[in-house]
Formats: sequence, structure tokens, C-alpha cells
Amino acid sequence: MTDLVERLVPDQLWVLFRRVVPPSEVKRPQGGGRRRAGDREALAAIIFVATSGCTWRQLPPVFGPSWQTVYRRFAQWNRDRVWARLHRVVLDELGVRGELDWSRCAIDSVSPAGRKGGPLTGPNPTDRGKLGSKIHLITDRNGLPLSLGVSGANMHDSQGLEPLVRGIPPVRSRRGPRRRRPKKLHADKGYDYDHLRRWLRGRGICHRIARKGHESSQRLGRHRWVVERTVSWLAGCRRLHRRYERKAEHFLAFVAIVAALIGYRRLSR
Repeated sequence: MTDLVERLVPDQLWVLFRRVVPPSEVKRPQGGGRRRAGDREALAAIIFVATSGCTWRQLPPVFGPSWQTVYRRFAQWNRDRVWARLHRVVLDELGVRGELDWSRCAIDSVSPAGRKGGPLTGPNPTDRGKLGSKIHLITDRNGLPLSLGVSGANMHDSQGLEPLVRGIPPVRSRRGPRRRRPKKLHADKGYDYDHLRRWLRGRGICHRIARKGHESSQRLGRHRWVVERTVSWLAGCRRLHRRYERKAEHFLAFVAIVAALIGYRRLSR
């Protein structure tokens, strides 16, 4: 195994991944055929694509499997919900270690361009109507992604709040039952709607949403900067800097992969 594979998929990450990946296909009873490419090498190649932004065809041969094999493995694991489950396993490990801080969560979004079109794209009102997608996310107080979603760039931020809050999975805690509700949620003026405040109160979540024309965003910035930092982490992975996938489920898969990597970095500190 190359040093690059071990660096991209350390032992601890590989152990977590093996908990969520389905068992590989059994050998053919008649024998013959090519030896199946290793899952760890394929995972390292997928992470390389996510972080470097290279195309599938540009994958260097150092990983072993061909780019066609890596792409098929990526698509199959996505159908098996491996990426979403990996993110959830990482969250559980963080929760057990007491690394998640639910006291002040924050919500925000970022709109990468998506010139190829496809489902969940739309004209970006802040970029001269160019096609793009929007990544919505909720983070804990440390900036660790708890819930993510993808929509067209023309979807208003406020429409993503309820699905994101509902999408927070029940995460294990160091002590006590699983948890899935933040104590307080911080948001900017894009979420300034009374029905959202009522909805959050109904779920026992204290809201801290900036009001248009009444208060400065600077005060909220003391707590919201963590989600903006996470947005920069997402954009730092070149595959999310711009949407290259026509299939919305593949773009969302890369979002989940990067979210899992952000959480894993916290685990490996």
C-alpha cells in the first residue's frame, strides 16, 4: 500500500469506514476473473478527487484501481448510503468523546456555481442569474457539520431551516440519551421570519435570528463565525468549489464526504 493511500485513509478512518461499507462481493464459484480492487485504495482515490477537484479521468495510477472502477465504487456506495452513514458514525464518535457542543449551533449556506445544470440547480440571484446550487448546513458551536442539504441557488435560505433541523440525526452522547436538538440556533437576517421563530420555539429550540433593519449582524458574528469558517472548509475541498456533477445525488455525496472528513480531523487531533 502506498504512502499516499495511508495518508488519505489513516487507520482510524479506515476502521470507521469498514463499519458502514457493505461486504464486498463473494468470489465467483467457478473461479477466474480479475482480483477485486481494494476498498481502501478506492476510498483514498475518492477522497483525492474530493479534495483536489480533479476529474475522474485525471486520477493518477498510484492508487491502483482504474478511474472507471473508482467511479463505479463511488456511485455504488452512494446508492448504499455509505457516505451519509459515514458522516453519522463520525458524529457518534465525536458525541461519545464529548467533542460536540450543542449549546450554540449556527445555520448558513453557500452557493457554488453549477454551469453543467442538472437537478437541484437554479439561477443564482447574487451572481447575475448564473446556474448554481446551494449547500445548506447547520454546525455545532465548534463548526462541526451536523446537518447538510443541497438545493438550487435560487432557493431562499429560510426555506432550508426546517428541513435542516429535522435532518439532524440522533447523535450519541458521552452520558445520557442520543441528542438531536441544539439548545440555541443562531442565524443571519436571511432567516428573519416569525413563522420560523414559532416553529423553533415549538421544538424547544431557543432562536437567535438577526432582525432586518433593527440590529447589526456584528453581534451575532461573535457566534456565527464558526459556520462561516466551516463554509470556507467546504469550499477548500476543490470538488465543492464548483458543482461538476450533473447528478444531484453525487454532488450531495461529496458534501457528505467532506463533512465526514471535517469531523474526522477533530477526532484525530
